[in-house]
Amino acid sequence: MTEKNSDLPPQEEPSVLDWVKAIFSRAPIPEIPELPPDSRPAIVRPSPATEYGAEILKGYFPWRILSALVLALLAQILLQPSTHYNWASVILYLTAIGFACWSLWRGDISLASPRERELKIDSLAVRLPPLAAGFVISGIAFMAFGGNRFTTLNVLFWVIGFGLIVWAFWQPAQDTPPWLERLISFIQNETWQPRISRWTVLFIVVLGIGIYFRVHQFGLVAPEMYSDHAEKLWDVNDVLQGNTPIFFVRNTGREGLQMYLIAGTIKLFDTGVTFLSMKIGTILLGIFMLPYMYLLGKEVGNRWTGLFAMFLTGIAFWPNVLARVALRHSLYAVFLAPTLYHLLRGMRTSTRNHFILAGVFLGISLHGYTASRIVPLLVLVAVGLYWFHERSKKARRQTIIWLGILAFISLVIFLPLLRYSFEPTNMYNDRLLTRLTGIEQELPGPVWKIFPENVWNGLLMLNWSSGDIWNVTIPYQPSLATLSGAMFVLGMGLLLVRYFRQRHWHNLFLILAVPITMLPSTLSLANPNENPAPNRVSGAAVIVFLIAALALEALLRGIKEKAGEKFGTRVAWVIGSVLLLFAAVQNYGLTFDKFRTQYTQKAMNTAELGGVIENFAITVGDPDSAWVVAYRHWVDTRLVGINAGYPDKDYAIWPYEIHTTLEAPGPKLFLYNPVDKEARTVLEELYPLGSTSLHVSAVPFKDFYIYFVPAEDDLIPESD
Repeated sequence: MTEKNSDLPPQEEPSVLDWVKAIFSRAPIPEIPELPPDSRPAIVRPSPATEYGAEILKGYFPWRILSALVLALLAQILLQPSTHYNWASVILYLTAIGFACWSLWRGDISLASPRERELKIDSLAVRLPPLAAGFVISGIAFMAFGGNRFTTLNVLFWVIGFGLIVWAFWQPAQDTPPWLERLISFIQNETWQPRISRWTVLFIVVLGIGIYFRVHQFGLVAPEMYSDHAEKLWDVNDVLQGNTPIFFVRNTGREGLQMYLIAGTIKLFDTGVTFLSMKIGTILLGIFMLPYMYLLGKEVGNRWTGLFAMFLTGIAFWPNVLARVALRHSLYAVFLAPTLYHLLRGMRTSTRNHFILAGVFLGISLHGYTASRIVPLLVLVAVGLYWFHERSKKARRQTIIWLGILAFISLVIFLPLLRYSFEPTNMYNDRLLTRLTGIEQELPGPVWKIFPENVWNGLLMLNWSSGDIWNVTIPYQPSLATLSGAMFVLGMGLLLVRYFRQRHWHNLFLILAVPITMLPSTLSLANPNENPAPNRVSGAAVIVFLIAALALEALLRGIKEKAGEKFGTRVAWVIGSVLLLFAAVQNYGLTFDKFRTQYTQKAMNTAELGGVIENFAITVGDPDSAWVVAYRHWVDTRLVGINAGYPDKDYAIWPYEIHTTLEAPGPKLFLYNPVDKEARTVLEELYPLGSTSLHVSAVPFKDFYIYFVPAEDDLIPESD
């Protein structure tokens, strides 16, 4: 090795032109000369005071990400309840989507991706004896469900048949699940030293916040019932009296899951046929849904996606209100979350058991709320997209077989309703057909015109106006609060761009799932004025908050990674904490202030009327000697009886019927509307010795009159 002559003139660094000439002339590539040791620049360590600034200069100031975030939030803030579009918001949203997609294209942000697919070949083995026995017993149960009645015998056949069929298809675990191994190891230790990670604490805190939003002031929000509650509680009272229908025919027909849930709540907690008994079930189911939102978010993204999805769903005004109104509406969302989770996880991990569980939750959902009938279509779309995007023929083949198992399991659970649908006088599809077709009233226009308008108005429900149904929303208020609304719009844009770049079926599925889950409202062709209906599309909340969580996680992670390791982490935590705190405060105000106020003003004060009758019955009178003088568009007199503690009584009496009360013994009580002059005239004519008093309601303009008639014995003066 020869030594270099230090006396030679310093070699100049080759230019780009020298490199180009060398490449095209096939000459040797010029070497870059080494710098003398004494000419190398000294390494200067940044001081702690300039460390964050150096990180920003070395890294990248995430101006595109922050621009998308700020513009989207501003756009949603400007979309206040109004009757006209705010075009400034539209422009801001388009610009925000542009910045977000630009950031995605340049690699500033990236949506969290599902974990890699685990391709495992299923032997497709089935236990034939229990399958055959389960099929036969389920067939017997199907025949025994005739007459629209649950009995001890047909339910027993149903449950046994279902259990045998699940056993026939269920795959035994080849390996012990990691969580079970940890639990067994913990139990076997002589000394128990539980270890709780920071993530576990964070999960518990977020879940606790969601539970708080579900149970806080649940007696005051919502405070009163309306006529739909009377229908349900009369059905529940029938169940408690021994009448156990499969399909409840009152009020155009209802699936029965909630009625039996309420009846079970009454038996378990002794809460009576009350609004409280209705709320307990829907609120508990709303809490049950939250961990599944975490699992679903973790399945389509990462654990932060799951945590954000659970948080946004837990605090959200939309599902919280539906749970507190305590009708069947929230059951759509409650069972959709686990159905989707087990379906998506089953396809990713090639696990048959998850398909079975998805079939279980799908079958249960069909007994819950009519809107859940759209879930089978959503399942077919998910499997179809997976099938068309999956390259492995074996994976596609076994997925179709698993779909058949899912459908069979859900069909077994659906058997009672399937049997009822064959009854000559069944009402199973009446409500659906009256909205979808012109059998009740003529369609107001051509389908090709009504349906696209319905879809558009349904989508606008999320960010602009949720309609005017006061008992399930704040009229003309967006169903999504500011943060969720902004993240949902950005998330839809990011999913669309990522699908065209990566062609992953998850992205397209989430986009299509939004309008599909809204079909129970947008298919109201005969009554387009009923759309949008936040109650009928509660299942869309599962998809919407999942998409919002994906966008929020991507933006915060982008800020963290691009602004420098330490500085970016702190900035992301600060921005994320401020946004989530703002979202919680805003949703709290919407639920416990704005909605509560407008609901109280709109709902009739049947609890106050019921309280007066209850007090009369336990003091001087009798529950059969009290009446509410009926008046058009006033109180539902069935609710008065329920609030008084007599759920089987309708206290209505019309003015022309008051004379029939003359023969009733003992003191009597009549409640009537202040504007009902006819009622007052008739009462004073028939009972001239009665007395009138005004009951001042706690709610303005809801006062009512009490007309008390003493017993005849009380009117006879005592002898000396």
